[in-house]
Amino acid sequence: MPERFDTWSEVAGLDLVRYGTTADADEIRDTAIAQPLLVAAGFAAATALFDGVGDAPGSIDAAAGHSVGEFTAAGIAGVLTPEDALRLVAERGRGMAAAAALADTGMTAVLGGDREQVLAAIDAAGLTPANDNGGGQIVAAGTAAQLAAFAEAPPERARLRPLSVAGAFHTVHMAPALERVRRLAESTPAADPRTLLLSNRDGSAVAGGRDYLDRMVAQITSPVRWDACTATLADLGVTALIELPPAGTLTGLAKRALRGVELLAFKSPEDLDRARQLVKEHAGAPPASATAEGSPS
Repeated sequence: MPERFDTWSEVAGLDLVRYGTTADADEIRDTAIAQPLLVAAGFAAATALFDGVGDAPGSIDAAAGHSVGEFTAAGIAGVLTPEDALRLVAERGRGMAAAAALADTGMTAVLGGDREQVLAAIDAAGLTPANDNGGGQIVAAGTAAQLAAFAEAPPERARLRPLSVAGAFHTVHMAPALERVRRLAESTPAADPRTLLLSNRDGSAVAGGRDYLDRMVAQITSPVRWDACTATLADLGVTALIELPPAGTLTGLAKRALRGVELLAFKSPEDLDRARQLVKEHAGAPPASATAEGSPS
């Protein structure tokens, strides 16, 4: 594992070992650092769980990732090598950090309320529903002024929670980052997925690796439809879901949307044995099992 992190650090242009062990919270809050660090953490967990990221497709039946977690999912499904995924996500992080610095923007979670009323209020405020997470959770994104006005007149029966993020991710405000990542993605090889791989665009399974990579790039300025991914997992009849680090958010959402499914938030080495047991019990036997990885960006 140390050798892998040395290689991953080199391609990402960051000391991922230091950032993952001794760096303080303020340092890793920088999205240019946080994004590759999140993907590396997911790959490290997948390596421990499957004896290698590339061995995952033989052990699971489906993969999905939330936002930057799609890069981890792409590596797990064999679309990208871990090195290419980290090279791309490092450029994504740098590009999104630079785009966020151009204007005062942010994101606010909207919890509860009537879904259609919430979406209408977000639209009326000039904001974007940047993350539609299901389970009564939609994240609005836009300028600080728009978010402030939105907070003054929130949707009925909804609670607002400002998020500690660098900017309005998955909106038009990230357009400069999209162009940077697109240029690098054009020269990055993409294989077809070797396991069922779901897209944040609409929750559909994507058969072509280049199509999936194009979707990941476009997602920089388009909303994350995790609600649609969850609906697809439900339609597949998944029996177990393992959320790779950083874990907790997606399993929390799944408790409401995927009732009866065994859930595991893989947060630390102490969870490794249980994760291996879940894979052994569920993978390859219908209905399908799935693994997911989440992130805030």
